[in-house]
Amino acid sequence: MNIIITRPLIEIENLMADLFNLGHRIIHIPTLKIEPIQIPEINFTEYDGIIFTSANAVRHIPNKNGRSSVNCFCVGSMTEKVARANGFSKTISANGTVNALKNLIVNSDFIKKKAKLAYVCGDNISIDLQSELKSEGFIIEKIINYSSIKINELNNSNHELIKKYPPDVIFVYSLRSAESFVNIVKNYSLLPMMTQSKLMCISRKIKEYFISEGWSKLEIFNPGDEILMLNNYKR
Repeated sequence: MNIIITRPLIEIENLMADLFNLGHRIIHIPTLKIEPIQIPEINFTEYDGIIFTSANAVRHIPNKNGRSSVNCFCVGSMTEKVARANGFSKTISANGTVNALKNLIVNSDFIKKKAKLAYVCGDNISIDLQSELKSEGFIIEKIINYSSIKINELNNSNHELIKKYPPDVIFVYSLRSAESFVNIVKNYSLLPMMTQSKLMCISRKIKEYFISEGWSKLEIFNPGDEILMLNNYKR
């Protein structure tokens, strides 16, 4: 199959290799540029836990010491995998949604109500997790350690590849990425071709956004299940 993946390369390099080895043709179209924001070192001993809603937040933590001792709540299995690879050993993950992450924290046996938690994230978030956890009695300190910049351009090579190999499946991993992808499609007059593809979204909110833009062949998936979804896909 011809597959478009919109995630930054550092997050999906292994997946792309696996898909290529399975015989798929991969076109990588990054839709967001991730820029680190310099922050002071985090004193993990000041917190009862740390929250990550993306792997990028994990990658841009400045200090190495103290990671193994802090309770680490991750939005999904891929973020947890990156956290463990970066020295966080006391990890637990939700099923890939922020609402599931909130419920995981609220019902956790590792921390008590009124616990102090560091919420490390990017400058653009779709759900105000900080406010929701505060309403549950937690003390939340939000730490922004990266920014995401929309990419609205397509290089000539990818443009030609898309025209030559129209995609069967497109994977989109965030609402901002979805917005950027739609802009690219419009800017390069690719809408008639792209809307024939099966578009895989990681949340209902992303799916609803594409519906509002006139897309119809949509499905929700969990990051890490890409190959399983492809195996079940019927053209």
